[in-house]
Amino acid sequence: MRDFWISLKEDLSMTDRIMLGSALMLSLWGVFCIYSAGAGASGPGFDLAFRQSVWLAVSVVVMLLVMVIGHHKLLEGAYPLYGLMLLLLLLTDLLAPKVKGAQSWLGFGGIRFQPSEFAKIAIILMMSKFLSRYPPLDLKTFMAGIGVISLPVLLVLIQPDAGSALVYLVISFGMLIAAGTPFKYLGSIVGLGLAGVPLMFMFVLKEYQKNRILVFIDPMRDPLGAGYNVIQSRIAVGSGGFSGKGFMLGTQSKLKFLPEPHTDFIFSVFSEEFGFAGNIVLIFLFAVLLFRVIITGLRSRDRRCKILTAGVGSWLWFQMFESMGMSIGITPVTGLPLPFLSYGGSSLLATFIALGLVASIYIEGANSKRGF
Repeated sequence: MRDFWISLKEDLSMTDRIMLGSALMLSLWGVFCIYSAGAGASGPGFDLAFRQSVWLAVSVVVMLLVMVIGHHKLLEGAYPLYGLMLLLLLLTDLLAPKVKGAQSWLGFGGIRFQPSEFAKIAIILMMSKFLSRYPPLDLKTFMAGIGVISLPVLLVLIQPDAGSALVYLVISFGMLIAAGTPFKYLGSIVGLGLAGVPLMFMFVLKEYQKNRILVFIDPMRDPLGAGYNVIQSRIAVGSGGFSGKGFMLGTQSKLKFLPEPHTDFIFSVFSEEFGFAGNIVLIFLFAVLLFRVIITGLRSRDRRCKILTAGVGSWLWFQMFESMGMSIGITPVTGLPLPFLSYGGSSLLATFIALGLVASIYIEGANSKRGF
């Protein structure tokens, strides 16, 4: 135990305080937004914010554990972790109860969690190890890499959770680029994907998923049904103006016009209360965090680490862009959480585990005295 504390103290002295500080600021801001979204003490806001605070504390502790354990040891266990992740996703498909038409949650001993969130970590570790050992420079190894990501994508599509499947694909795409995949292979996959969109729309997507795409194109086609969420979210964002209405003074969430304000549309709550000025600060914090993740990967000598940080960066960027985008109507509604801000223990914990991996890579670079 003493060795652990010594190791932790040494790691904390060398870790990327800017990256971790940005993540903590975003998370604390998220707790306040969740409190406001739930109407504070007069509604479920206090309970939601308290639970999120507990998850934040747990997430920070786990991140520190990951940082001390180190990315090397976790990469060594990438294959078993990937297998465990596939098993959990399969159990979710078979055993999880349906909530709002989807099977996404497993429960053991009174604790419920979302395996699809932790699958992102397993995918990143697996792809990092696999692509570094078998660089996707020819068609055979490229297709092998596609095969690795295909299994979890299919399992979450069965739930159905198209949002998580899309995140997995974006993560793998970013990692394939970092691994040096020739453009002709990436371009071919993108082309096939676009060509298959009509077939997916007709035969794969559920009816509610089709409606989300249709109302993304024209929300007014069903203003009181499928388009209601987008319309109310736009109103909330626009009504914030430049400086916002002030903390706890947003009307869209308090008057219950805005659906799922503490999860899917937390950005709308934030925008209404803190306005355009607050959004500039929020996006700046995300930009700083992403920049530190990318820099950590670029400065690493380990090919696996470069690929790993590309996966983490792609994940955080895409979910940030998609969550903010669906709140203002420039991307379809997928239900993806806004990292660090949306309510949800599984999402928050998985995100901090990813940052623990990046922090471990950063510390290794600091130890090598290469200018970190």
